[in-house]
Amino acid sequence: MEEFTTRTMEDYTTRTYGTTGLDNRPLFGETSSPVRTGNTSGPPPLPCLVTLISAFVFPQLPPKPVNIFFAFCISLCSASAGILIYWYRQGDLEPKFRNLIYYVLFSIVMLCICANLYFHEVGK
Repeated sequence: MEEFTTRTMEDYTTRTYGTTGLDNRPLFGETSSPVRTGNTSGPPPLPCLVTLISAFVFPQLPPKPVNIFFAFCISLCSASAGILIYWYRQGDLEPKFRNLIYYVLFSIVMLCICANLYFHEVGK
């Protein structure tokens, strides 16, 4: 029967993803673990939170089903972006996916802005 051993970080080899050197650049310019958590939980989730609240409160109670569906879809997109960021930090994604993560986050923020404009009936 095999014995289970605990592994340390030194037991794992560093991944180079076929590049000539190591690409250890942080995703959001963070330097330590506490800073990493703060950077991804800052600006992108704020528009999503405002959108979720707006979907249930505006323009009046009870909320419109289309508003709730819109917010639900944005939440699903945000969850997939969070998973991509988690995989990137774990080293499971190649560094070239950094631009994709930035694009997805930008798209989510723009979608939140559009949703809030729709919820608040701006332009009618």
